[in-house]
Amino acid sequence: MNVTDETFERDVVERSRELPVVVDFWAEWCGPCHALAPVLERAAEGRAGQVVLAKVDVDANTGLAARFGIRGIPAVKAFRNGHVVREFTGALSPTAVEAFLDELTAPSEADRLFGELEQRGELSDVVAAYRSGDRERALALLLECVQAAADGRRDELRTLMVALFGELGQEHPVAAEYRRRLATAIY
Repeated sequence: MNVTDETFERDVVERSRELPVVVDFWAEWCGPCHALAPVLERAAEGRAGQVVLAKVDVDANTGLAARFGIRGIPAVKAFRNGHVVREFTGALSPTAVEAFLDELTAPSEADRLFGELEQRGELSDVVAAYRSGDRERALALLLECVQAAADGRRDELRTLMVALFGELGQEHPVAAEYRRRLATAIY
């Protein structure tokens, strides 16, 4: 789908709360963009129902290009929960594009770690917050545990928090805030 300055919030940001949305920032005059487009389209079609592919013409949508700091094209950004979680610039091989989308659509590291916690019956309030989608509450509870934990347990709790940061995306304000708080608690 083609996305514009006017439709971006609805078609990408809001939609990414349901499924990952991969945005291809491109331009008509860009040769590598034309090489990457069919590769992205085939890979996304192979994951129908798991990922949405959107295209932004940077010449026609300069506001979006500026907003996302597009300096080179093609630039591909994957959105989850309204934020960029993965990205690359330049035309990649079909194998590399497949790997990019596989990592995006695979269960996250956080899903795996919280699944293990759930199986062991540990930190049920943290797991419940995670499963309900309340990542901020899960991070707050984990931070309390880090502050109260002995050194050996802190590493596991830190790993859980870092997995959540990765799931939220590096630019997410909650991830940034709790990354700072975690550093303060540990050091």
